[in-house]
Amino acid sequence: MEKPNEQKGAFMYFIKGIEFVGNKLPHPFWLFVLLSLTVLFLSNWLAGTSVTYMAAKAGEAPAETKVAVVNLLSYDAMRTFFANFVNTYVRFQPLGLVLTMMLGVGLVEQTGMISALMRKTILGAPGWLVTTVVAIVGINANLASDAGIIFTPVIAAAVFKALGRNPWVGIAAGYAAANGGFTANFFIAGTDALLAGITQSVAKGVPYIPADAPTHPLINWYFIFGSTFILTFLTVYVTEKYTIKIFGDNDGARDEEALRQHAVTPAENRGLLCGLLAVVLYIALIVYLTYPEGSFFRNARNGTILPSSPLMSSIMPILFFLFFFMGTAYGYGAGIIKKSEDIPKLMTKGLTGSISFIVVVLPASLFVELFRMSRFDTILSVNGAELLKAWNLHGVPLLVVFILVVTFLNLFMSSGSAKWLILAPIFVPMFAQVGFSPALTQAAYRVGDSCTNNLTPLSYYVPVILGLFEQYKKDENTEVGIGTLVSVMTPYSMFFIVGFTAYLVVWYLLGLPLGPGVELLLPRP
Repeated sequence: MEKPNEQKGAFMYFIKGIEFVGNKLPHPFWLFVLLSLTVLFLSNWLAGTSVTYMAAKAGEAPAETKVAVVNLLSYDAMRTFFANFVNTYVRFQPLGLVLTMMLGVGLVEQTGMISALMRKTILGAPGWLVTTVVAIVGINANLASDAGIIFTPVIAAAVFKALGRNPWVGIAAGYAAANGGFTANFFIAGTDALLAGITQSVAKGVPYIPADAPTHPLINWYFIFGSTFILTFLTVYVTEKYTIKIFGDNDGARDEEALRQHAVTPAENRGLLCGLLAVVLYIALIVYLTYPEGSFFRNARNGTILPSSPLMSSIMPILFFLFFFMGTAYGYGAGIIKKSEDIPKLMTKGLTGSISFIVVVLPASLFVELFRMSRFDTILSVNGAELLKAWNLHGVPLLVVFILVVTFLNLFMSSGSAKWLILAPIFVPMFAQVGFSPALTQAAYRVGDSCTNNLTPLSYYVPVILGLFEQYKKDENTEVGIGTLVSVMTPYSMFFIVGFTAYLVVWYLLGLPLGPGVELLLPRP
């Protein structure tokens, strides 16, 4: 293939521009500090600026409401802000959700269950099906949070090499699936809890979003479950039609010894069996507590499950105990957990990956609260909705434009939670004005946020992937650089953007629910 340092043209200048701009962005902690200061000074400058709109309340006719910008530098506002400083942080919805989720997921990850399950799945697939299995495993690897982005291309490279295929193809397919498909999953992952928590914190108190509008971690589950199939197909298609042509995929000798080195051990197999048994028993218990009339998880008033019931309001503890029992059963079965004291130790290790998030959440929570106190959320949403109406942007065109905006921003800021913390206070209320439910706005965001994760040169994982390319290159004279990665990831991102967006558009046009009890549009007043 052409050496990266010989590639010329507008595209490479574009990539260099992305790298330059992205490197100038401050750390997310300081970014939210700067945003908070900006909101403070803008509120002082624009104090009194107002908008008038028709606000609807339950059981009442819409009434004209006037909202003005609040000067946050006034004594009253600052006194309220400092009095609520600690509560603003500790009660920030995403914080509790993420910590709870990571305690459960961390136990599964630290026992080695996710690694064993991935290796068993990929290594157990026939040679002709390996690319498909790599794609499925990679897309679902966000169960292990960011660790899946590293693990998938590593094991894919080893398996491809052992099967006599070009390991570079495995690296590309694994990285594209795990990073570009990060938002999709068959299951509920920490990402779902994190984004839903941000959406919930923003939607709370917005006058034209009903108080019972769903914002739980399952609000996008139906859509995300189906997207796993779409992204798997796109990953396999691009790999077979483009990546193999770029890198070549000459069949070599099958290396049985290399396959054995990565094989799942008898202890791991025993652990997986125990974990599976725990999952089956746990699901049976949940069904028993949900299905019969008058059961624990049914609505006490009318006996229903959807849209609201103890089942829907208990999603987080249900998921926590699922991961807890599954990880514990695997740990005992595999011999990783030998005594009860090992369980809290493993859970503690699982939280280490969340430490940076805990730090960043402090200024992020303060930014969201200041933005709400200033009433900029209402001001921007009303004016933005009027602008969208003037441009006649609603429905499908609005979804597509929003996805493209998020996709572009993702090239410069790869952190999905950091972007949503900035965008949600603006777009969730704004899109509610034109009838989009918080769940639909979040789903559109997730599409745009996912498609270029693998393309941005600012990702934390770029050096790791380049190191893998170096490790498996056939010719010592072949130069490996950012251009190598970007050039091979570009077809994946292009197909992801088109395919994933089309999938959401079809979903929207069919009017399908995004999750349990979750509608696409808000009820009309």
